[in-house]
Amino acid sequence: MTDELRRLANAVLWPGFLGTEAPDWLLAELHDGLAGVVYFSQNVGDGLSALSDEILRANPDALIGIDEEGGNVTRLESTAGSTLPGAAQLGIVDDVEATRDSGAELARRVAAIGANVVLGPVADVNTDPRNPVIGVRSFGSDEELVARHVQAAVDGLQSNAVAACVKHFPGHGDTHLDSHHALPEISLGIEEFERVHLAPFRAAIAAGVDAIMTAHIVVPAWGHEPATLNPRVLGMLRDWGFDGVIITDALDMAAIRETVGIGQGAARALAAGADLLCIGNPTNRGEATVPDQDRRDFLAARDGILAAVSDGSLPRERLAAAAQRVTRLVETLHARAATAPPIDYDGPEIVRRAITGATADAEALAVVDARRRSTLAVDSASAYVAETLAADGHRVRLDVARTSIDEQDAVLEQAVLAEGLTVILLDRPDADDAQRSLVERVAVRDPEAVVVNVGLAARRPLPLAVVEVASASRIGAQAARDRLTGGPSRRADQTPGSAGGAD
Repeated sequence: MTDELRRLANAVLWPGFLGTEAPDWLLAELHDGLAGVVYFSQNVGDGLSALSDEILRANPDALIGIDEEGGNVTRLESTAGSTLPGAAQLGIVDDVEATRDSGAELARRVAAIGANVVLGPVADVNTDPRNPVIGVRSFGSDEELVARHVQAAVDGLQSNAVAACVKHFPGHGDTHLDSHHALPEISLGIEEFERVHLAPFRAAIAAGVDAIMTAHIVVPAWGHEPATLNPRVLGMLRDWGFDGVIITDALDMAAIRETVGIGQGAARALAAGADLLCIGNPTNRGEATVPDQDRRDFLAARDGILAAVSDGSLPRERLAAAAQRVTRLVETLHARAATAPPIDYDGPEIVRRAITGATADAEALAVVDARRRSTLAVDSASAYVAETLAADGHRVRLDVARTSIDEQDAVLEQAVLAEGLTVILLDRPDADDAQRSLVERVAVRDPEAVVVNVGLAARRPLPLAVVEVASASRIGAQAARDRLTGGPSRRADQTPGSAGGAD
């Protein structure tokens, strides 16, 4: 292996790493041309700006990415919860200026910690209400609505020295499997899939988006390889005139890792037309994670590239072309204005406009948190949502998937007897029969109880009043609490003399 070839391979690799400090191996590879890093929650500490400075000293051209969407998905605010609207909330409000401003504010926050690539917005059209990984991360289920908000988000993000990366091409919205754990296959008719799910990506390209992230999904009409490894699928982007960077979704996700493996996945993704390989979050293996998992995953990807160049399955020219596209993105970011014009941004107001449903004037809330467990992509069951909603009131976590009916009923009795309005916190009232059954049993005990739903809006009526929040975030939980206690954001929405009620 020549030094030149190793540096060429490094130029297309984008690893995660363990800890809040840059490990020695990472700094050494950055000095040797590594494309950059991706921040995940375990990297976010008080010294994040200093960490970015250290990375940029090692490689001034480093791309520092962060999986920051607002709403359910946040790394910068992973401890306390996002204070930005989520995509579904923005779609409900349907004010493209609000979406553009939210993108600009997100870019400002990301630039402030020294990062320069936002892995967002989500361009998926969420047409399957069972979808376990997209849901309220999408602007909605209508392709035209999603397309116009994707364009607005891209405009806002790229108003600063930050690149937007729309995801997950060609569309992850019609799946009911999570590609972190399996390889989803799209069963939708191909004509409908192309009409609905490709539209927001075309809109993003028209808006001048810098990067597009692939999905680990199979569309049988286009072949039996996942899109990340499928030259026909990735070639569509070039056919549409997109000349930016194609970024893979994380190669350590089960859809790739447990099928072809990280090394072969890296080589085949490049051969298919990808330019920058997101290796992923080294904590994703859970208890199986070893102390040097980050370096192991990085070396697996690089070794796979080098082996493929050696055996001819990956032309060196393709590798060089990918590296050149990454270089052009870096040059674009260096040339882009480092400071965006100030905006008059009011995230709480946007969230308040998105929330619908019941209102009350309760003195206290007794919260039963019955949401599903968190996934690798979305920490939807984080305690901060229930903590914010309950404040100093009664709060209990209830995993309806792992507890008996008798155990659940005992928890419900305690909540009903506690001080304040009983609140059942849900995220899948249509897709999770256990959550719906819980609500039905609460309605018998306490007909005045209220459901707070932070997932997709319930299509089937529930036997209790519902507050539809559309985001598992701190800002959403606070707005829901205000709505049920007559707090500040609800009072701002009341005209003199008006009374609370459903809307």
